[in-house]
Amino acid sequence: MARERASWDQYFMNIATEVATRATCDRKHVGAVVVRDKSILATGYNGSIRGLGHCDEEGHLMEEGHCVRTVHAEANAIVQAAKHGMGIEGASIYVTASPCWQCFRLIANAGLVRIVFGEFYRDQRIFEFSTRLGIELADLSEYVAAKKKATAEPRA
Repeated sequence: MARERASWDQYFMNIATEVATRATCDRKHVGAVVVRDKSILATGYNGSIRGLGHCDEEGHLMEEGHCVRTVHAEANAIVQAAKHGMGIEGASIYVTASPCWQCFRLIANAGLVRIVFGEFYRDQRIFEFSTRLGIELADLSEYVAAKKKATAEPRA
């Protein structure tokens, strides 16, 4: 019996999930992977400003119910690409949670054309504005939930 290969979307979402293990804010671990032509261009996870203490070291910096100590995974992936001179226009971003409004705006202005997310997170505006901007949204939440369930079940 042949094993079932992951689709490209599943493959890159699995990598984004692994990237999220580097996150340093225990309120939510998020990973992002920027991809074009089936090649990874940049990754990012939510963590503090480079050179400053992390939430898991210094605690959360809360404003209006949100931790603002961290830079979001999507923003860090875009910054990593820019820092290394990697053009990302026309690429896709795989992110373990759908982007917040601020990150959605960065994604749009960076010229990314597709957002693949592993779970919906908070901001409904991304649906309306992605349609208006021609940015494709792909929801892999069923795949991610099934994978989590399968890995949580004890093996016989």
